[in-house]
Amino acid sequence: MGDPAGVGPELCLRLLAAAAEGQFSECLPVVFGSVAVLQRVAGRLGLPCRFPPVADPAAATTAAIYDVCDDSLAAIQPGRVSPAGGEAAFRCCTTAIAAALAGTVDGIVTAPLNKEALHAAGHDYPGHTELFAERLAADRSCMMQYADDIACSFVTTHVGYAEVPGLLTTTRIGEVLDLTDAALRRIRGRAPRLLVCGLNPHAGEHGLFGKGEEERLISPAVAAAVARGIDATGPVPGDTAFTPQARQRYDAVVCMYHDQGHIPVKMIAFDRAVNITLGLPVPRTSVDHGTAFDIAWQGVADPGSLFAAVRLAAKLARFDVAASRPTANTSHS
Repeated sequence: MGDPAGVGPELCLRLLAAAAEGQFSECLPVVFGSVAVLQRVAGRLGLPCRFPPVADPAAATTAAIYDVCDDSLAAIQPGRVSPAGGEAAFRCCTTAIAAALAGTVDGIVTAPLNKEALHAAGHDYPGHTELFAERLAADRSCMMQYADDIACSFVTTHVGYAEVPGLLTTTRIGEVLDLTDAALRRIRGRAPRLLVCGLNPHAGEHGLFGKGEEERLISPAVAAAVARGIDATGPVPGDTAFTPQARQRYDAVVCMYHDQGHIPVKMIAFDRAVNITLGLPVPRTSVDHGTAFDIAWQGVADPGSLFAAVRLAAKLARFDVAASRPTANTSHS
């Protein structure tokens, strides 16, 4: 459900309604959240909330709600950062993770949380990606922003720009190349073509800008990936990696830092892109937007990214489930 003070509850209600109308035949969504908050938001917006609470997600036979929150949300107000909201979002995530580890659900889709609220609740994670990587004991992981017409994966994410150069290593860049290649083989059913950005303007201009990160770190990582059979090209300047011609030729761009890829993704596919954590033992996807406190509980939130995230999680889960299980139970936290 994400932070209850954001757009997560409304998006969850719209997902449940769409599932009840038969729009998600590929999976069975179960919302990990607060029945009380969902009912409150539904009453305010005139949305249906006739979906049965279940005591066990595995017992759900229709789109349903699994209540994982307590009475601390009684005073929650839309659009306001609070420790209670951060704690609720954290509990939704960790309960869904436990269900995934137990095999109760086949994939997890997260609504947005507020990082300030998460920290106010005493949970020191930069975001979902780091929380899921830790709790699911991933040896290596990275973030990918994915849409059919643009996809980016990230060597670094939620860190200050001054920290980025010190976090770049040939090994880390190689990990992201491996994870991106493997994920796109599953999503697109073929070997992808990857384009790798440089760190500095003009990809360093042969050492004129920066401290030789392209020559020392990025180029060796690309060469090693090519030797492993990955179709990778780069490093190239970040300002030419997203031209229409480049996006037509390549399946994904490997970016060195957060905004290098997030800005073009959100310009091109804001209401369609999906956030994926690569490298986890269970599919985890998310919307590509934040809590949108300014429009929370107003009935105007666009569920497009959430719907895309659910469908992609179900598609990824189908690669992992046995042939005797034709659909995927997908929890939405």
